[in-house]
Amino acid sequence: MSIQKLIVRTLLKLPDGALIAMAGGKPLTIDGRTLDARVQFLAAQGARAPSITTLDPVAARAATAQGLKLLDGVRSPKVRVEEMEVPGPAGPLDARLYTPANASGPLPGLVFFHFGGCVIGDLDTCDTFCSMLSEIGECVVLSVAYRLAPEHKYPAAAEDALAAYRFARDNAQKLGMTRRIGVGGDSAGGYLAAVVAQETLRSDEEEPALQLLIYPVTDMEWQGGSWTSCENVYPLTREIMDWFIGHYLHDRSEAKELRASPLKANDLEGLCPAIVVTAGFDVLRDQGEAYADKLRVAGVRTTYRCYDRLAHAFTAMTGVVPAARRACEEIARDVRRILHA
Repeated sequence: MSIQKLIVRTLLKLPDGALIAMAGGKPLTIDGRTLDARVQFLAAQGARAPSITTLDPVAARAATAQGLKLLDGVRSPKVRVEEMEVPGPAGPLDARLYTPANASGPLPGLVFFHFGGCVIGDLDTCDTFCSMLSEIGECVVLSVAYRLAPEHKYPAAAEDALAAYRFARDNAQKLGMTRRIGVGGDSAGGYLAAVVAQETLRSDEEEPALQLLIYPVTDMEWQGGSWTSCENVYPLTREIMDWFIGHYLHDRSEAKELRASPLKANDLEGLCPAIVVTAGFDVLRDQGEAYADKLRVAGVRTTYRCYDRLAHAFTAMTGVVPAARRACEEIARDVRRILHA
């Protein structure tokens, strides 16, 4: 363990009061919610560092990866992990397959896409969480590293996500999966999972068994609500979100398209069951909740959870924020409930 990692983890074991004192002196409350003390401490530290918007995307990827290593938990030892590639529309995509170590036959599957605004992130970004999904969710998880912007702009990531799902669906037996295969992801990954669910329905092909949407981007033109009240909350400020969108889209007019903003779809009837998760301290909170509401109105079986005391990217904080780990475990149990139904 690095010295920096040891220091961070030692500090985060301090009592809540001490952490709050080092993070501004009083609990942070927004929209009637109070932020977890450990997340508030991390937010205060994050606010002192240069924003990734001051970096070029390559440097931002490296900086973010280094930061996440300080916060994430340890991959579950109860899963087998295999590095592999899956075919994409522009060439092979790196992927990682997680299988419960005690699996004696095919299990339901989940194709997972990491967070990062379609600009940063890789297979390590959600490695621990994917292992939790596999172990607790009792499923085979295929995590796929889709192409990133600005090198590969919209809709490259969406096209890769569709290709990955279709690969898993058509090669389920080889992957150790049954035909019950869901799609999921967090933030940009949640957006991609929602797009896959909609696109497969529109093209009249076999749909996923589940869409797991964790603090998803659902409308790239969203305004108001948490977009304003949480605009300066670590780790996803409104400025950073705008930076992501600016790198991802060729032109802001593309935000009106359904493959960029799935919330804009007029009819969601017939979509697969959904688990929609938001965080209380997140610029994306309200658009995630709006999508869950729209799914329910359309008759889609929807589980919605908002973790009021957590912030964006809590799936990568399982090593230092107990509330984040508990939330991830609960999400994995929800996945098991639906995929094994």
